[in-house]
Parts: sequence; structure tokens; C-alpha cells
Amino acid sequence: MSLTSDILFYTPLLFVCLYLLLNKIVKTPRNICIVVLGDIGRSPRMQYHAMSFAMEGFRVYLVGYRGSKPHEQVLKNEQITLHHMQEPPLFITKLPKLLGYAVKVIWQSVMLAWTLLLLPNMSSIFIQNPPSIPTMLISYIVSRIRFSTLVIDWHNYGYTILAMALRPGHPLVTFSKWYEKKCGGLAYYNFCVTNAMKEDLLSHWNIRAITAHDKPSELFQTISLEQQHNLFCRLSKEYPVFASQDNAIDHTKFTQKNTDGTVAKVDGRPALLMSSTSWTEDEDFGLLLDALKKYDQLPSTDTFPDLVCVISGKGPQKIFYTQQIADYHWKKVKFCLPWLAAEDYPLMLGSADIGVCLHKSSSGLDLPMKVVDMFGCGLPVCAVNFQCIGELVHHDENGLLFHDSEELFTQLKDLLFGFPKLASKLKLYRENLASFQKLRWHSQWRKIVLPIFYKIGGIQMSAFDLPGFLEDNDFDEEAKKEQ
Repeated sequence: MSLTSDILFYTPLLFVCLYLLLNKIVKTPRNICIVVLGDIGRSPRMQYHAMSFAMEGFRVYLVGYRGSKPHEQVLKNEQITLHHMQEPPLFITKLPKLLGYAVKVIWQSVMLAWTLLLLPNMSSIFIQNPPSIPTMLISYIVSRIRFSTLVIDWHNYGYTILAMALRPGHPLVTFSKWYEKKCGGLAYYNFCVTNAMKEDLLSHWNIRAITAHDKPSELFQTISLEQQHNLFCRLSKEYPVFASQDNAIDHTKFTQKNTDGTVAKVDGRPALLMSSTSWTEDEDFGLLLDALKKYDQLPSTDTFPDLVCVISGKGPQKIFYTQQIADYHWKKVKFCLPWLAAEDYPLMLGSADIGVCLHKSSSGLDLPMKVVDMFGCGLPVCAVNFQCIGELVHHDENGLLFHDSEELFTQLKDLLFGFPKLASKLKLYRENLASFQKLRWHSQWRKIVLPIFYKIGGIQMSAFDLPGFLEDNDFDEEAKKEQ
């Protein structure tokens, strides 16, 4: 073999050995990679994780796809670096479904592996699940190559979401469930969003997890009348539904600025109903639409106010329901279907009178972040009833639970009877949300999530004097997977 051939043969091997050695020797306890195999801007919980890590002095590499604009705090934080992967090419959508799915997975696997392998050293890879395929396996393989610790944040089960698009007994669903169980067991630590999911993971898959309930960030607060007025004035330029009937200066449909500069609510104003939806199968917008059609048929008296319904979100079924709304002759109900900026969404929740959540959960084991955000703003909610929703919405205490459109219609009638003067239940629910509003995302995160990553990085916790930390024994009992 010639010298040139030897160089061509051994040089790549040398680089691989040096790469592995570098990952083995160089320790970076405060570097973490967060993986979202989806639109980063539509993954609020993982953005919250990133912001909390950055606040605690970690260097964060946030991996995912472009799409919706992330929070400004993510974009402007020097401790957080976004690494966008290239999305699968469009020609895949023209292939037969099964073949297209396989090609997409291969593409995602290569792009994800390439991105993770080229990042600076990190102590751990923290992934969002779902999607499970190929995130779990690729992240595990890279974590072994890079001598990092794999941690999973369980938001739901990927196979239950797939079952909604196919059917529960479909071979691909069966494989997905097997894959998720096997790969989920490879993680060294696990978090999940509900106690019900924690119990399910342990009893069915022997995976130990710590529950880290979603809590609202500091962005979601009760807001002043001045903030509401400014929001309505700004949005009325693009969405006439917020403008006053006579388009008077400093007047909106809901608020008005007085001559002395103070802001007041408009007498006889409509009620503002707020919902957000992904416009997918696991959120049946038809429930809300049917209930609103019944409400629209109520007599035009002062007993029941007109309604302005703001439905924020993007998704595949939005065009279908937008057409249904346009085809119906509405009398008491008006709609606005915007995509609100990350900064405007909390303000809209803080300005609304009642929230509606249509999330059903494909597994019955996760909780809707949108309700957490609404509660953070002090907004009472009517939510679809499912298995573990009681961990968040306490019926007739901070909101109401419904099963069908008829029940939702009845609840809207009861809550809005005599609005705004006689809406005593809405006022009571708002008062009952005060305790929920006290506990915010980062304060809970420091007690539950941060200790795990201190342990992974070998960081001495005693030096930071953080009260409320779990003891080492708690890590081993609650979070560490049996090896």
C-alpha cells in the first residue's frame, strides 16, 4: 500500500479516535443540548426548559425546526443557541404513504445525528417525546458516542398520536409502541407531565419518572386595563372585530380611554372567549362550534351578551373550520382566528373573560399547556373532560369540565348570564386561581429538574445553597432508571 493510500485510509480513523477521545476527556457540566424534533416556536415547555437552564448559568443548544417565532427571551438570550435542522424535502409528500414515512424517518435520522455530532461537548441530551421516531434512538446513540447522559421529557406517547391517524391495531402503531417502550427505557433519567403518566410508565414499561407539572412562566400574568386597551387598539388595525362600532379614537369594542386618561370597560360590551388549538384530530373544534351555534340562537336580550371568539393557532384543519364559520349566518357571535405573536398571546389571555380548551389527549395522560397559561393569567376555563384533567382543572372551583357540545353550551349560558354585572361564577373562579398563580415555572423547575442536571454534571449542590432541592436518595428512588 502506498504512502498516499495509507494517509487516505488512516486519517479518517485518526479523526474518529480524536473525536471520541475529546468527548471522553473534555467535561462540560454546564452544557446541555435540548432536542425538539418539531417546530421550536410551538414547543413552549422545551423553551421554558431552555430559559431556565440559561438563568442558572447553563449553555443551551436548542435543536429543532424553524417555523413559528420562539419567545423573545429565547432569541435574545446569549446562553441559548438555536440549531435549525433542514426539514424533509417536499417530494416525500408525493410518495406512497408508507414509503414516504420511511424516507422521512431516514432523512430525520441523518439530519438529527449530523447536527448532534457537530455540536460542542455537552453533559446531557434532553429530548422531548413525542415524536419518538427517530428522536429516541438517534439521541441515545449519539449520547453514547459523546459520553453524554440521555434524559427524556415525556409529554405524551408517540404511538397513541400515530393511532389517531391510522388505527390502534395498525402494524406501524404496534411497532411504534414497541420502539417507544424499548428506547424509552434507555434514558438514564425521565420527567413526565402528570402523576397519571408517571404511574403508567412505571406499571406498563417499568420506567421511573419524576412528575414536573407544567406551570405558567412569568409571561402569563393578570394584566391591567391599560394593557388590555393597548392590545385591543393595536389589534383593531388588523382585525376589525376589536374596533368600536363608530371607530372612535381611543375606543375599542371592549375598552375606552376617558378624558382624564383612565381606561374603563365599555358598558354593554360583548364577552371575550379565548381558545387556542392545533387544529388537529385530538382537538375537536366541532364541539365548540356546535355549542356556539346553540348560543347564537338565544334571544337577543340583555340576559346573554354577544360573544367575540378569538381562536389562535395553526394546523391542518383550520381551513376546513374557517369555511364552516364563514358559511353560517351568525347573529350573536363573531370570530377572529389569528396567529398571535408570542408576546401578544399572554396579553390576549389576560384580556379574555372565559377560556375554552378542546384538548382530549391521545393517551389520556397529558395535560394541555394552554390551560396552564390561561390559569397563569387568571382566566377561568371550560375544558373537555378526560382521564387526568382533574390534576389541573378542578370542576366548579377554577373552571368547568364538559363531555359534549350540549354540556359546553349549558356552561356558557350559566357563566355568561347577565354578563358583565352578574357573572358571579366567573369572578369566583378567578379568585380561586390566585393560589395557582403564585407557583411559577422556574421556581418549581429549580426544585424538581435542576438537581438532576447538577447530579449529571457532577456539580456540587451544597455550594449553591438552593433550598427545596431533593436529596440524592430522592434522585435514585424517583428518577434514575434501573441499569
